[in-house]
Amino acid sequence: MGRDYSTLHDPNAEYTMRNLSADTMGATASRGSKRDIEITDVQTTMVDGNFPWTLVRVYTDAGIVGTGEAYWGAGVPELIERMKPFVIGENPLDIDRLYEHLIQKMSGEGSIEGVTVTAISGIEIALHDLAGKILDIPAYQLLGGKYRDRVRVYCDCHTADEADPDACADEAERVVEELGYDALKFDLDVPSGLEKDRANRHLRPGEIRHKAEIVEKVTERVKDRADVAFDCHWTFSAGSAKRLAEAIEDYDVWWLEDPVPPENLQVQEEVTKSTNTPITVGENRYRVTEERRLIENLAVDIIAPDLPKVGGMRETRKIADVANQYYVPVAMHNVSSPVATMASAHVGSAIPNSLAVEYHSYQLGWWEDLVEEDVIENGYITVPEKPGLGVTLDMDAVEEHMVEGEELFDEA
Repeated sequence: MGRDYSTLHDPNAEYTMRNLSADTMGATASRGSKRDIEITDVQTTMVDGNFPWTLVRVYTDAGIVGTGEAYWGAGVPELIERMKPFVIGENPLDIDRLYEHLIQKMSGEGSIEGVTVTAISGIEIALHDLAGKILDIPAYQLLGGKYRDRVRVYCDCHTADEADPDACADEAERVVEELGYDALKFDLDVPSGLEKDRANRHLRPGEIRHKAEIVEKVTERVKDRADVAFDCHWTFSAGSAKRLAEAIEDYDVWWLEDPVPPENLQVQEEVTKSTNTPITVGENRYRVTEERRLIENLAVDIIAPDLPKVGGMRETRKIADVANQYYVPVAMHNVSSPVATMASAHVGSAIPNSLAVEYHSYQLGWWEDLVEEDVIENGYITVPEKPGLGVTLDMDAVEEHMVEGEELFDEA
């Protein structure tokens, strides 16, 4: 029988065996190498937050479990169930290979874009959490190390009357003064009372004046205490978007987000190049193959991928790498639970061009209860040094807030 070189050819084997936590050492020592760890199951549970968050857990025969999250969307749990046979029995450290394997195996379900990519993202994030725990390193280390210890968070703000410029200004001041955020976002696709036909995407002059008044009141109220962005949710025609962007050029606008529908990149490029107002796009594009077209065509000033939707942590890192070649910053869109929010923070820590990560749940009192750790403090996330993502699900809170009919994860 020939000599077994598997451990000798694994430069991390000795390091990992030294650093595995006590509760997992016994499970792995008998196999002699973490290359023998296998995935045994993948499970999902949907939580009824301000969006239906799909939490994902990947189980192994070493008793180590990784937790991830997929962007909300109909059919995502069913797609993850469909993918289980493609990862069970595989080594969870092979993140890139498993990701490409899932993209290939799910091509019939549409793994170029859409909810299939979102489902794969949930597994990919869980694999980063799992690999970090196996190797006893934080997830950002799997992405090449970190540029910063803290990641800035921008708060997506709302009011009872979002069309009232004074109400928006009052809420902006409250969020800055009481909650400690120095980065905010408000919606501009709000009714002005002057609309004749919203379906045609055209903004009448009075409507533009109304939206410009929201921008003026909010930015003047907070002044240099906070950066403020404004979201249009793909609502306006090209001409209207250009007139709106021009109308707010004199104000301190951090960015104007998604002013036109996402399908036509040529129109998006034209709008972006027509104005000095920074334009942000990206949450409705998938994988680096789509996001790079926005960047390479100079159709965006700031790129905004949504990590648990766009393809996961490594895919977001790839998007950031392309953006960095064009000196474009990254502001990650995020409507997630603390799990994917922390995954975004790890990526934000590991890329040079991170601008901020969105927080969309400040009005949901139990958001942070889903995990045992503190996540956002004074508008920033301190990236954990704990293995993996560095957050631990509070199973009681998960069970309390599950979507009706869902089942809780199995214990490790």
